[in-house]
Amino acid sequence: MNSQVRVYKPFIGPFDPCPPLPYRTYVVPPNQYIVFQPLDWPQFSLAEALKLGTLWPNLYSPYESKGKRVEEVGSDGESV
Repeated sequence: MNSQVRVYKPFIGPFDPCPPLPYRTYVVPPNQYIVFQPLDWPQFSLAEALKLGTLWPNLYSPYESKGKRVEEVGSDGESV
């Protein structure tokens, strides 16, 4: 079970007002399975660590947005 994404099947009641979703997903952070950080862990370069949000590859967890991307609009009404 190396994947950080878990899947479960939610309860679907007979009187649910919305159409049921067949399954739901959630992410388990990698730090839940690491008891301590060993001294010899490999490290990202500084620029890569700042971009990814962690210094250690073993603690990296990619984030994929499930929502729609909202375009930012400046005060003058033009997109930024």
